[in-house]
Amino acid sequence: MAVDTKGSILGNAVLRREDPELLTGEELFLDDFPADGGAHVHFVRSTIAHALIKDIEIADAEAMPGVLGVYTAANTDVGPVGFRFGDPLWSRPVFAADRVRLVGDIVAAVVAETREQAVDAAEAVYVDYEDLDVVLDPEASFAGESEILFPEAGTNICFHTDVNPDLDALEGADHVTELRIHSQRLAGIPMEPNGILAIPGGDSLTVWIPNQQPQSQQKPLATLLGMEAENVRVAVPKAMGGGFGSKGGLYPEFVAVSLIARELGRPCRWIETRSENLVSMTQGRDMILNAKMGFTSDGRITGLDCHALADVGAYPGTGAVLPTFTQVVIQGVYDIPKLNYRADSVVTNRPTVAAYRGAGRPEATQMLERIIDIAADELGIDPAEIRRKNFIAPEAFPFTTQSGSVYDNGEYRKALDIALEAVDIDAVRAEQVQRRTAGDVKQLGIGICSYVEVTAPAGLHSEYGRVEVTSDGKAIARVGTSAHGQGH
Repeated sequence: MAVDTKGSILGNAVLRREDPELLTGEELFLDDFPADGGAHVHFVRSTIAHALIKDIEIADAEAMPGVLGVYTAANTDVGPVGFRFGDPLWSRPVFAADRVRLVGDIVAAVVAETREQAVDAAEAVYVDYEDLDVVLDPEASFAGESEILFPEAGTNICFHTDVNPDLDALEGADHVTELRIHSQRLAGIPMEPNGILAIPGGDSLTVWIPNQQPQSQQKPLATLLGMEAENVRVAVPKAMGGGFGSKGGLYPEFVAVSLIARELGRPCRWIETRSENLVSMTQGRDMILNAKMGFTSDGRITGLDCHALADVGAYPGTGAVLPTFTQVVIQGVYDIPKLNYRADSVVTNRPTVAAYRGAGRPEATQMLERIIDIAADELGIDPAEIRRKNFIAPEAFPFTTQSGSVYDNGEYRKALDIALEAVDIDAVRAEQVQRRTAGDVKQLGIGICSYVEVTAPAGLHSEYGRVEVTSDGKAIARVGTSAHGQGH
């Protein structure tokens, strides 16, 4: 009997232990968690992308059935969710006080006995806005040709990084290929949206969130609540309906619900609706790369000049520093002798950008592989051959790239040749020519991509781990990882 050995990289069959409860519906997701005496929070969000707040009227909402309180910047004392990678002036207020910067900005929170009562009361909150110009074009934002979102900053550029910014990386090139490529904005849309269940207990607080980085939320949440970190427990349900990077940060909703739960002395829950998810959960990508790559006449790379412009949305967060992750792999698998890389992050009146599926590194690969394909066409060289000419040679390892990344080993030409052999590239290309010659309504495209990836970049995350080997040869592992739909 054949044994399926595709379950792990070690060649061992792996049994998914979480599936029975998921298939039978016995597993509990966050919204299924019981909470005796629990209240429900619903947020009043800005319907305008950029405006001054002139007035917020909450009296009618406070008088609605079941309402336990209505919270705004005027009646709460809580600091902003900080920008960890730059000036605190870029931080996001939990409740917008004088200005909203995106559709979905939190203006107020209504807490009630039931979810329906909270939603109904939120409709009774009246907000008077004074419209401001909306910033949607990141290139205009970068050039200083648009409204300033944070007037005290005096600019919309919130982050910059570079490598050899004064180097002429194209000097001496026989041929220069140019490319402008936009890695478009996208929404992660996990099947289970965001949410929180905050349960107070005297001086302590237990917070349940479907989050990929619970370890990173404890200290900042405790600080904003004025609590000691050891009195705040951040926990993730065993079942989590997807993450993709979007469930990786400290959201202002987490702070607001925790604050309300502590003030009321009872559990409080917020479960994001899908319409909320599309404006309040962080999104991904939205990076424009303008690149020029120099070549010799026979197709060898002589240098790369690249500027990356990241639209990070209304409030800088992880997305602001993702161009540094682009920088880490900007050279890819190629021997590029000269590199000039500059990157800037700018704010716009769009949802905030954070990590999503590779976060900054796919953007570098997309640019590199596209510009090499264009160069192959311009120089009349086979796309596979131009890559072979420029791969880092096996004997060059360990190899340090122009941006400072250290590669331990690699045989990129061998990997490409194996892939081409597996698809029988000569036969596929012959079929491609045949279809084009015959004018077939179904044409055949052939794409080639070679790339290298990095794991745990910049040492951003840490977690607890302990393995105990028992006397009978078994092992007990206690780890702080969270399963968010991919299986453990």
